[in-house]
Amino acid sequence: MTDHPTAGRFEGREHRLPIRVYYEDTDFTGLVYHGAYVRFFERGRSDALRLMGIGHAELLDGDQPSAFVVSKLALTYLKPARIDEELIVRTRYDAIKGPRLLISQTITRGADVLCSTDVEVVCIHLDGRPRRPTRQLIDKVRPWLTGEP
Repeated sequence: MTDHPTAGRFEGREHRLPIRVYYEDTDFTGLVYHGAYVRFFERGRSDALRLMGIGHAELLDGDQPSAFVVSKLALTYLKPARIDEELIVRTRYDAIKGPRLLISQTITRGADVLCSTDVEVVCIHLDGRPRRPTRQLIDKVRPWLTGEP
């Protein structure tokens, strides 16, 4: 039997990725360092895409190579997380508007929301110019959109 890392799961249109806080995620007080939340949110977005059937490596190697870049990221810190805690990264792909994907995310501990963010990612050509996502990518994301497709 081979062990594989988990990519979380979808509950309705919300992707949920369980994570544990490790020593490397914390500052000298044992609280999660503010920059670690950005990494947690990135994992949530990437694993949601993976479960939708969209891999970053495949985007780079496809007929029309493309990638995603974060163009806006606004975080709100509400409560601290601590070393060894179990958290859930919750990700909702809200809408696709031209080259932009609008995404809402929260990190929770039980019923408590610890941090939230609204993210805008842009689909780009490999030279950095914005591009509309391919029809295939849109078709894979559309069932998971929480807003109007």
